Amino acid sequence: GASFHQSRFADVFGIVLALSFSPQGEYLAMGDSSGTVRLHRPTDLQTQVLFEGHTSRVMSISWRPDGQQLASASMDGTARLWNVHTGQALATLVGHENLVMSVSWHPDATVLATGSEDHTIRLWDADTGEPRGVWRGHTDSVRSVCWSPDGRSLASASADGTVRLWDWATGESQVL
Repeated sequence: GASFHQSRFADVFGIVLALSFSPQGEYLAMGDSSGTVRLHRPTDLQTQVLFEGHTSRVMSISWRPDGQQLASASMDGTARLWNVHTGQALATLVGHENLVMSVSWHPDATVLATGSEDHTIRLWDADTGEPRGVWRGHTDSVRSVCWSPDGRSLASASADGTVRLWDWATGESQVL
């Protein structure tokens, strides 16, 4: 049967704001209000790896499709790439002009997308952390981004009340 673990992480770590299971389900990554990301086994909820470097709340977490890296988005205006085995920061993605609210790894693991309070979506090289482009179209904060399973489209949701579907090949979007 299923078991249920109840825990008060806020008592020890800060309020958990972002959650993401690893692709195979063996780990649960948690981002919190202190700017820390923790990796846990869901079976015992013991911290396996600690990721420190953000200076404000972690709002979103995304796993590389092979489960070897994590990306985190923070209200400190950055996203970070992490080695899940060591907790080492591999890259800090700097370029947004405001809080970074969401991060999503492309299915082929070569690109990340981030959405920000600066109304933009930025694309990043997943190997180097270098910027690859900026998509503009929203008129308010981009709260969430996610890639389609085939990687041909990126969906974005904004505080402007719209959801946009972006074409990966052209960078053009349509409002849904």
